[in-house]
Amino acid sequence: MAIMIDKETKAFEVASGVQRKIIHLNNLMMVVIDFTNGPASKPDLPHSHKHEQISYVAKGELNVFIGGEMSFLKEGDSFSVPCDIPHCIQTLCTHVRLIDTFSPVREGFLL
Repeated sequence: MAIMIDKETKAFEVASGVQRKIIHLNNLMMVVIDFTNGPASKPDLPHSHKHEQISYVAKGELNVFIGGEMSFLKEGDSFSVPCDIPHCIQTLCTHVRLIDTFSPVREGFLL
């Protein structure tokens, strides 16, 4: 059994103002990702991956772009992305926290 205590878990900086914490099993991964570099003037570049993704907005406001459609989301909202569908976000405030889940595990995220 693995436990992730937020204040005791080291965050990994993946870009300037973007940090993530990870917990996972063999086939499921949860990533807490904090964007503290907002608001963004434009969306991130779209990307896609073989993983199914469900994300929960724990803090902040953002636009999410999935398969060419845009939606405004705020704290308490969620979105899902099927595998291989282009998607990206645009943060609309100083701090956005997403709780991302992926299946299967995104091996490239593991250090």
